[in-house]
Amino acid sequence: IGAGGGSVAAVDRLGRIQVGPESAGSDPGPAAFAKGGSRATVTDADVVLGLIDPERFAEGQIRIDRDLAAAALNNDVGQYLQAAPETTAQGISEIVDESMASASRMHSVESGKDLSNRLMIAFGGNGPLHATRVARKSGVQNILIPRDPGVGSAVGFLFAPVSFEIIRSRYATLDQIDFPALEVFMQSMVAEAEAVVRAGAPTANLKCLRRAFMRYHGQGHEIEIDLPDHPLTSQDLPELRTRFEREYSLRFSRAVPGMTIEILNWSVSLASPSPALPARPQVSDETGVTSAEHRTILCDVTDQPTQAQVFDRSDLKPGDYLLGPALIIEPQTTTFVSADFSARLDAIGNIWMKKEVSA
Repeated sequence: IGAGGGSVAAVDRLGRIQVGPESAGSDPGPAAFAKGGSRATVTDADVVLGLIDPERFAEGQIRIDRDLAAAALNNDVGQYLQAAPETTAQGISEIVDESMASASRMHSVESGKDLSNRLMIAFGGNGPLHATRVARKSGVQNILIPRDPGVGSAVGFLFAPVSFEIIRSRYATLDQIDFPALEVFMQSMVAEAEAVVRAGAPTANLKCLRRAFMRYHGQGHEIEIDLPDHPLTSQDLPELRTRFEREYSLRFSRAVPGMTIEILNWSVSLASPSPALPARPQVSDETGVTSAEHRTILCDVTDQPTQAQVFDRSDLKPGDYLLGPALIIEPQTTTFVSADFSARLDAIGNIWMKKEVSA
């Protein structure tokens, strides 16, 4: 669930702010990048709100022009709403944050889950900047900003095992599976996947995970069910039904007795062992920190201009604890700690934010 900084903002024919799905991309990018872009974007709104430091954005390698951002906001949105750039920027940000929060609420309702006791993980170039605002609207109390959030996919790729997955269609109802033919079908996928993985992990002990994509008859979506780690026979039918109904109940709170269960697709995934991760050490003491550097921002809690502390993430140490409003700047992104949130660093440099008070 997310929205990019390049998402374009406009006013629709009913006079409402609309953000996306069109994007300014990276070239020419937001108007604030001064690379020829003229459309108002989410990043332009964040610049006008004071949440992005023009001098330190992308380590100073990209020029940020607040005047160009303000002009784009006015041309595409502000003049139609007769609003100042700051008010326009706040409106765009509200729409983006509400869209993300609405998607998360809808997902939780469909799954029968309560978001209040869930952890939000924010990453990417824009996620940490909007995390507290989305969390507040979603009812989430705790947020994790991992290390290097702007390049999280690249870091994950470096840690990921060598793996390959094959998914193929083969329709069957649970009670009418041709198990011998199915095993031949699955083994052909295993051999094909292993040939790919062995190119990157020629001697590793590979783990094989087989799944079935199952649903009740008439439903439009399937859920993935792990299969037993042995050739399937008719003796496995009760276990397959139990696994499906257990997973279905976890997602939707209850199973539906007496319904025909269909299997549309089968998958095989082979992977080399995952690298061992060290145990995360604990921080024994927390130290309250303040900053002498401040920026004027438009507070998302009071809707008034306010002074936010500014920190470099690289200067913060394990156990450091701070109260919002604050901006924690790093090369790929900025973490915004709203006025009703606190932030602390754990022993390996992750930022944990917690909602402190209701506003």
